[in-house]
Amino acid sequence: MEILWILIAACMLTMALGPWVMRRRRAGIQLAEPGAPDAADPAEYGFARQEELDVRLPGPDQDLLDVLDVVQATQEWRAAAQLLAGTPKEGELRWQRVQAFAGAASLELAQRPGVGGAWLRKWRSESPKDAGAAQVHAEFLVQQAWRSSSAGQDDFRIILEEARAVCAEAALLAPGDPIPYIVELAVARGLAYPHPEFEQLWAKVIDRAPHHMGAHLSALHYWCEKWHGSRVLADEFATSAAARAPRGSLLAALPLFAVYEHMPDIVLVTDFHRTMVVSRALEGALHAVHSARPDDPVLAHVRHLLAFFLVRAERWSESMDQFVHLDGFVGALPWTLSEDPAEQYAIYRALAVAGYEANGGNPATLPR
Repeated sequence: MEILWILIAACMLTMALGPWVMRRRRAGIQLAEPGAPDAADPAEYGFARQEELDVRLPGPDQDLLDVLDVVQATQEWRAAAQLLAGTPKEGELRWQRVQAFAGAASLELAQRPGVGGAWLRKWRSESPKDAGAAQVHAEFLVQQAWRSSSAGQDDFRIILEEARAVCAEAALLAPGDPIPYIVELAVARGLAYPHPEFEQLWAKVIDRAPHHMGAHLSALHYWCEKWHGSRVLADEFATSAAARAPRGSLLAALPLFAVYEHMPDIVLVTDFHRTMVVSRALEGALHAVHSARPDDPVLAHVRHLLAFFLVRAERWSESMDQFVHLDGFVGALPWTLSEDPAEQYAIYRALAVAGYEANGGNPATLPR
């Protein structure tokens, strides 16, 4: 019986991967030994080496990186507090910085149990009325729950219940700030808020930040089929937000994230990444990227997912354009779901280079 299941699995893999491999053979993309004369070399395009890729952030934020270096080297929190205090509460940048500080503390604790992240504990105890500290603490608890536990386990719920209490405290410390409610969106997903309760929370978010991309991405997870919604509900949420998006907003890219969240593990449809649904979402995301401000903090997030889909759709030149803008940072979907985000990113980047060269491209023809 086991042999039968193995044969069935092998047939399914052949059906799924066969057309993809054959297309690449026809296009002239073939595996080559590293250093072989015909091997495409991403380094020729000025791309960073895999070991140099920064997995902490989706894109550059030098002020944040400088402060993180200081905080982690000295275990003193004041530089972090100062940076957050000077970051406007209305935009995406504050949310990304709160996530980064929380993630740094969570990773430290994982690497040095009982010791790591001491600077965050000191920040909370020495400055209990600091809204930024409360926000980072709440997000830290959320990340701890997802990092150290499984959904539905008792310890998972206990940590998220504590995160919910800290979210409420953070909201009292900074009335009008959307961050505490955005953090609670992940709590709502983990604790399985009923739809009416989640919608009440969402109303508090959009009252304060109606076009916040980070908030929409977090809410989209809740409405996905694998959590508390369905493919239809997630698509409706994403398309509705994209339709309401003001000019220059990256919310127009939200349907692509909805497509990604509902991608099957094994694609059995030939040219799935060229279907109408995927193509329409891709075009919306490309339009959003071209219309957005170059300094939009969410732009890198969208470019990372675009690079993933464009490579799979064999749109080599467009995928190379994303990698040119992104290179150096890999802290975003879809790479962060891998055990080695830098390696996964580097594989897709190498595929883009190979496809680009197989169709006549070279470093001299790539626009910068």
